[in-house]
Amino acid sequence: MKHTVLLTITSLLSITLMTLHLSDDMVRGFSEPGLDNLIGVAILVVWLNGTLMLAERRAGYVIMLLGAIFAAAMPVLHMRGASFTDTVRSSGGVFFFWTVFTLGVTGTFSLILAARSLWDPQWAQSRLFSRSDP
Repeated sequence: MKHTVLLTITSLLSITLMTLHLSDDMVRGFSEPGLDNLIGVAILVVWLNGTLMLAERRAGYVIMLLGAIFAAAMPVLHMRGASFTDTVRSSGGVFFFWTVFTLGVTGTFSLILAARSLWDPQWAQSRLFSRSDP
């Protein structure tokens, strides 16, 4: 499996989790539903375009790197203060915590893969599991 396939999968998973997280933020009242949320839609469209249409290109790696930074930052942004503790203890708080936690994991992994792919393009094309390995 190529590293770029792993990056695409983790980036798509992060995009999916981010849409669930943003929706959950609106339901819980952290963000008011309205036209200003279209900015989030535009960002997710650019991120999705970079993941699917620009895969294995430098521009796609940069877009996925920026998306990974946002995803990896979600736990840091949300786990500060008493409001996070109150949210987790409320009904449905497990889902909120799970999306934040999983966004941190997939975002950090995508960040590593995208950075390595930008640093060394040959690494991105290499095989993770080669049949010639013992």
